[in-house]
Parts: sequence; C-alpha cells; structure tokens
Amino acid sequence: MSFVTIHHTVILLFGVVGLHNINLFGIFTRIYESFGKKTYYIKIDGAAMFAKFNLVTFAKMNFFIVFLMCWSIFAQEQENSDSLYFRITPDSVALDVNEGVEVMVELLNKQGEIHKHPFLLYIKGNQSRKAVKVTPRTTGEPGGKVKATLIGLKPGSFEFAVRTVGPRNTRVEKTIPVSVAFPPLAKIVFVDPPHKLYQGTSAFFQTAVFDAADLPREGVEVKLRSENTAVASVDAFGNVIAHQRGKAVIVAQVDDIQSRLDIEVIKNPVTKIELAADKQSARTGDVIHLKATAKNGSGKTVADAPIKFAFQSRPADEKEPDAAGNISQDGRFVAETPGDYTLLAYVGSAMDQITVRIIPREVQMDVQVVGHGGVLDVYSSDLWVWQGVDGRDYAVTGTWEGKGHALFWDVTDPANIQLIDTAAVDARTVNDVKISEDGRICVISREGASNRKNGIVIFDVSDPNHVKKLSEFNDQMTGGVHNVFIYDNHVYAVNNSVRYDVINIQNPKEPFRVGRFELDSPGHGVHDVWIEKGIAYSSNWQDGLRLVDVGGFSGNELFKTLGMSRNPEVTNLIKSGGSPSKPMEFAHYEYPSGWNHAAFPFYSKSTGKFYVLAGDEAFPYGIGSLIDKKPEIAAGWIHFIDFTDPSNPKEVARYGVPEAGSHNFWVQGDTLYSAFYNGGLRVVDISGDLMGDLYAQGREIAWYLPMHKDGVVSNSPMVWGTQPYKGLIYFSDMNSGLWAVKLVKPKK
Repeated sequence: MSFVTIHHTVILLFGVVGLHNINLFGIFTRIYESFGKKTYYIKIDGAAMFAKFNLVTFAKMNFFIVFLMCWSIFAQEQENSDSLYFRITPDSVALDVNEGVEVMVELLNKQGEIHKHPFLLYIKGNQSRKAVKVTPRTTGEPGGKVKATLIGLKPGSFEFAVRTVGPRNTRVEKTIPVSVAFPPLAKIVFVDPPHKLYQGTSAFFQTAVFDAADLPREGVEVKLRSENTAVASVDAFGNVIAHQRGKAVIVAQVDDIQSRLDIEVIKNPVTKIELAADKQSARTGDVIHLKATAKNGSGKTVADAPIKFAFQSRPADEKEPDAAGNISQDGRFVAETPGDYTLLAYVGSAMDQITVRIIPREVQMDVQVVGHGGVLDVYSSDLWVWQGVDGRDYAVTGTWEGKGHALFWDVTDPANIQLIDTAAVDARTVNDVKISEDGRICVISREGASNRKNGIVIFDVSDPNHVKKLSEFNDQMTGGVHNVFIYDNHVYAVNNSVRYDVINIQNPKEPFRVGRFELDSPGHGVHDVWIEKGIAYSSNWQDGLRLVDVGGFSGNELFKTLGMSRNPEVTNLIKSGGSPSKPMEFAHYEYPSGWNHAAFPFYSKSTGKFYVLAGDEAFPYGIGSLIDKKPEIAAGWIHFIDFTDPSNPKEVARYGVPEAGSHNFWVQGDTLYSAFYNGGLRVVDISGDLMGDLYAQGREIAWYLPMHKDGVVSNSPMVWGTQPYKGLIYFSDMNSGLWAVKLVKPKK
C-alpha cells in the first residue's frame, strides 16, 4: 500500500490551477501515466480526512477536488481577514474649511506587524465625498501603510473610511469620524428677484445663504418680512403678495444678518387672458401645450405679464379619487389618471380656462416566456446578445462574486437556449461582457483576481462554441475593471471606479492604452460608460452625467446641428473635437441624489428632442443580503435629461418602480427596456413629449418577475440587464440566469 499526504499548500496550488481554467482531468491523467494504476491513500493534512483511490478514479474526481480546494482557499482567506485590522492615527479628525491634516493608516496582523496588502481610502457617502478631499485614494502595491491627507471643503460631520481590496466576504474595514467646522454665516442673497410687481399678483422670492468661506449654506431658515404690509405682504413660504400701488422693502433675515430689497407695486394693466391648448383630448402621459396671452384694456398684448397656470379635475369614474396630473409654469400639462381637467391661466383677477378630456393610455401587453438558460449555482451579471459571423444568434453572460466565468450561449432557437462554452479567468467577478461590432471579439471585465492583476480579457468569438483567449490587459488596473464598452477598435474600461482608460485593440493580441478620461473633483468616481456615434456617456455617481467627445463631432450631425444652433462654446468644441487619445468633455448634468450609475442616449424622432437617460443605483439597506443569499431590495429612478441644448440640460421626467430600484437599461425606438432588480423586467412607452412621473401615467407596457425555485436565491427576482434583439427581449437575472421573453396581446 502506498500513502500520499497532500498539504494545504498543494491544495491551494491546485485550487488556483482549477480556477484558471486548466484542464484538471488532463493533469490527473498525466499523473496516472506516471504512477500507474496503483492504489493510494490520500491524507489531507489538518483536515483528518482519508480516501482510498487509484489514479484512474482520481482523474475523475474534479468536482470533489475543486470543492476541497475552494473550501481550503476560503478557510485561509477567512482566517487571514479575521486576523487583520486597521490602525488610524489620530482616531478622529476636526478641520476647518480649506484646512488639511495628515493621518497615518496601517493595516496590521494579529502580531501588530504591517501586513502588505493594498487598501482604499475614501469619505463615505456620495455627497460626502465632495466635502472632504482624501489623498491618496489607494495605496497601490504592495500597500500595508500610507500617510493620507484630508482637506475640509464643506462643513458637516462625515466618516473617513479605509477597506482592503478583495472579495466582499474577506474585506477589512474601519472608519473614523471627521468633522469640518461651520464658518460663521456672512450674507443673504436674493436670487433673481423681481423689482416690480403688478397689483393683485404674487411672486416667490428665493434666497441663498453664504458663510464666511463663501460657501452656500443649506438648511438655514430665512425669514422674510415686508416693511410696508399695506403695499406688499409676505406669507410663511416666501411668497410676496402685491396689494396696492406703492413701494415696499422686503427684508430677509437669519439671526443678526439681513438683506434688504426695494420693490415697487404698479398698476396691473392686464384685463383679459386668452387661453388655448394644442389638443382637447389626450391619453394619460401625453403632454398638452398651453398658450396664454395677456391683454390690456386696449386689446394689446402685455408681454411681461406674470401668467400662472393651475388645474381642477374630475375623475372619469366617480368612485375613484380626484384625477391627478402635473402642470408647469411654462404652460405644459400632463395627466396621470383619466378624467376631465379644467386648465386655468390667470394674472391677478384676470383669468381664462379650458377643459380637456383624458383617456387611458392602454399600451399594456403581456409577457410570454420563450426560453431560459439556467444559471442556478452562482449569481449572473450582465449580458450581450449578437449575431455571429456564421449567421447564428449567440449570447454571453457574466458571473458575480463567483468563479470568474463568462458563459456563452447559442440562442438561435430561443426556446432551446444552449450553453456552448465557458471562459474562466482568475477573478471573483466578471461584471461586464461586450461584443465588438463585427461579432468577432468579446471583452470581459475582471475584478477580484487572486494576484490582483485585474483589468480586461480579450477573446476571439468567431466560433462561440470554441472561445479562444487572445490577450489580457491589466496595466495599472489593480483595483479592478467594473464595466467596459467596445467602440471602433477601442475598449473603454472603467478602471478602479475612478476613470476610464481607452485601450486600442486593433490587434486584439497586443492591446495598448492610448488615452484616459478622469474628473478632478474631490472623491470623483465613474461607474459606467456607453458610446454611440463617437460620444461617450459616462455615469459618474455624485458628479452626474458626463458627455465626452471621443471622435464623434466630426461625423455626428445631431450634435453638430444642436451645438452650432444653440451655443458658441459647444460650437468651438466641435471645431477642435476629441478623440480616443484625447477625450473631451462638452456637457454635463448633476442631480442631488448622487446615484448616477448608468446612461443611455435617446433621440426622439417624434419630437426632435435629444435625451440622455440617467439611471440610479441604490441599496438603502446595503447588499449584505446578497452575500448571505437572501432577497434584496434596491432603490432609484431613471431620470430623463433633455440635452437638446447641450449647454442647458434639464430633467423633464422620471420613471421608477415603487419599492424597487433601477439597474441597466436599453432604448430601442420609442421603448425603454429596463432591468429593475427586485422589480424585474420593465418595458415602458417613452413616445412623444416627456414630462413628470412616467410610471404614474400608465406608460408601463409590461413587466415580468422571473421566479425559479432552484435559483441562487429561491423565487427571488433580481434582474441585472436587458437587451431587445430580433423581436424578443433578453435579460439576465442574478438568481436564475439568462431569459428570453416576448410581448403578446393582453388577455381581456
């Protein structure tokens, strides 16, 4: 009898080999050829386990061995992470605005020695990151110790955080409190106030408060009062009501700080209002445009009349509550529920009205499942569907916090989706997968590599049944690549969540970096980038949407026309232009939540308007449940930003699902296809003018919640991404894999 002892180090070696897609069966077969068909006993050192085998059966034990290897690696990682801790000196920080302080951060083992491992440094919370600047943001290799500088930019209470780079279940974290002192208040400013009011009208007087550092101070209650209430009075909400002709002084006050504004109330010349609407009947969600004209006693138009709009409603069914809608002060109205709406325009006592009838939108359809490619043992991530060079249809999906696999599917017969190949890389997560325009190249992102050489991996998918690895690119990508996009022989790779690098893959076997785009704002980050017609639309969390020219202005007539007709600054950018090696930002939009996670451009042919859809991602309760394989709840909207004038973008509409949150999405024609995490797949009508809450307006065409009793989390939808393709809708669900569905006429 022969006896073999396999130590943890050997198991770890085989574990790494297994996870690198080396053929274990071939390795074991070569061992068998060397040692013959003798019977051996195996002892796993430290685990007190014995197994009798010969090497013929040993060569068939891949699954068992890989299980033992993964158990060993996990046990070792868990032991290491449990024995590490951070020491931050000092253990709290107090700053003034524009003041800096140095802190020492050390990662220590249980013996109190420096443990060389990279870690990240940041201020917690999207909005907080603009309040305190942290330098550096990462230790890089080999890590273990760093002296960081914290600079206060805005007053408030925050947390300085550090955490190790690695899988979520092995990370070590620590935070310390940071307070930035509030400078004393210095001044109150009236924002674009009117200096003349017509008798019998009112106007909202907005104020802004600044401190001694000239920073705006939010949340300060400003009290307004009039020194001549007979002429003009002020209500509790900052509205100034003009009563009679004369002069008055409006005083804004906070503590002992005051600001004074002289106003004059003059005779109201308006005696008549003429109101018209562009339609008398519409569906819910359709925008009605109003035109109101104010005239004096002589019938002449009063151009500067402060016309206001309002509405009254009566529901279509008397048993229903009051009909709901939204009217803007530029004369646009949209209804959320059917009914009769009386629209009003007024200036003082002069008023006109018009009634419109709103009917149901009736765009709803049913969803029919066509096919399912189950992935039930590991979370799925993104997907891409394409027509191969052989004319057949294929899909690729990634995996999240799993084995570093990208899965390739034949979807030519969508009712019989077949897994045809698996590409394995050294990673915990293959977050993103993209296919080149010609269908020959696949690029996948890589996070959580065992050697921390993350980055991207490039494959030849000319034959998706036999995917071939061509190259890797991981230079300066220790922190991992979260998302990628392929455009015109270049890969745009989101690097360490702070920038995207532009990598030339004209020769996919020899990729090289040609450019990069990174903001310079404090705590800046980027999550995703999407490119169409040479314009990169990047999603930058608290820094919002960024529109970047990477070679599109020379050929993109849309932006050339909009830029030349709207704003000379944009026109000048068009003349100079950007490129992959010189990305050039030309427009941006930020919104308060700081949750900007994804973007998609949308040109509305029916209105001639150009929108960029900005998607949120938020987990108000954290993502710990995902790690524990329990149902999770997300939050967030899809914001519709009108970029028709790139120099003056504005949010005009939103779509959201109550008690669920947006993730990735796609627009085709006038239809939005959206993955809404625990809210499932959502299909939305975005035709015509857009305004207000699209969900409340009945614009939702269909929804589907994928349930699978044997999913990673049983019967729990968690839709990650979606793509319309050849009349079907494909989507990936984290808990159950790849799905193909189609829309069908609804049952009565």
